[in-house]
Amino acid sequence: MILDLRSDTLTQPTQEMLEAMFTAKVGDDVFGEDPTVNALEQKLADLFGMEAGLFCPSGTMTNQIAIRLHTRIQSEIICHKYSHIYLYEGGGIMSNSHASVKLLDGEYGKISPGDIVDAINADDVHAPETTLVSLENTMNKGGGSIYTLEEIKPIKAICDQNGLKLHLDGARIFNALAVTGESPKEWGALFDTISICLSKGLGCPVGSVLLGTKEDIKRAKKVRKSFGGGMRQAGFLAAAGIYALDHQVERLKEDHARAKKIGEMLTDHPLVAEVFPVVTNIVIARLKGISPADMLQKLDASGIKAVRFGKDQIRFVTHLDFEENGLTEFEKRLKVIK
Repeated sequence: MILDLRSDTLTQPTQEMLEAMFTAKVGDDVFGEDPTVNALEQKLADLFGMEAGLFCPSGTMTNQIAIRLHTRIQSEIICHKYSHIYLYEGGGIMSNSHASVKLLDGEYGKISPGDIVDAINADDVHAPETTLVSLENTMNKGGGSIYTLEEIKPIKAICDQNGLKLHLDGARIFNALAVTGESPKEWGALFDTISICLSKGLGCPVGSVLLGTKEDIKRAKKVRKSFGGGMRQAGFLAAAGIYALDHQVERLKEDHARAKKIGEMLTDHPLVAEVFPVVTNIVIARLKGISPADMLQKLDASGIKAVRFGKDQIRFVTHLDFEENGLTEFEKRLKVIK
């Protein structure tokens, strides 16, 4: 048995999810006539108390559409230096929106209100115009760290005071909410746009949804079209999202519990110097006395798959296809790696 913990994007649809997909009612979504896509978009918009949603093939697309909405040529985005929108979206900020980026430091991938204030450019011909702040929750490179509502509120106030838009890369927002117990509507009230990924912890095969105002989503449809993201009978995919929202949100807590146990196992391992605090389903271990490539080779030989996550770090991600028996196997196999 291979224990594949490289990402929570590796999950396979459950039989029940497949049945929901196969029986979905569909139409042409570019014409706005796919009832299942429309239902998914409205379901998430209602859940977060926002006006409208747009179903897209990926979280990268929903993030990049949001950036296009909130920036223009010679404007600038404030985000953490480890943000997904900066590191893992193919240079899309530049190539899609021709915008500049102000990168901030912050513990476990989170940025502070004070640093944001300092990063806002003055009205000066020499500097790009700051128009957008982007946050990520959970924070991938921060080891699945989370923002709470109380941390977001002062950031929202700064954006309002300075005429800035606030975007949330909420690829794993339901993982964060599973920890805090906060209401999705409370989060929706703080952001201009939210990107929600369905193909990570929620276990869908494809898809993300961008939430925002009706006006923004109308504009977003045109941007999506130009990105090549207009889909036709996409309801077969959207049905998986509806099923996941109805049946696979609460179980995210199981992934978190297993991730925490993996973190405890790694903490005691002789080749591990440090484990980032495990808050959700991501475990990042900083190694000692061995390179990530060599450690991954040892893990792979034992039937465990992980990924390199920095010059001396590796990452494990728990998910719905990694069950309790997998955790027992992980512990046995890790013990023989020296």
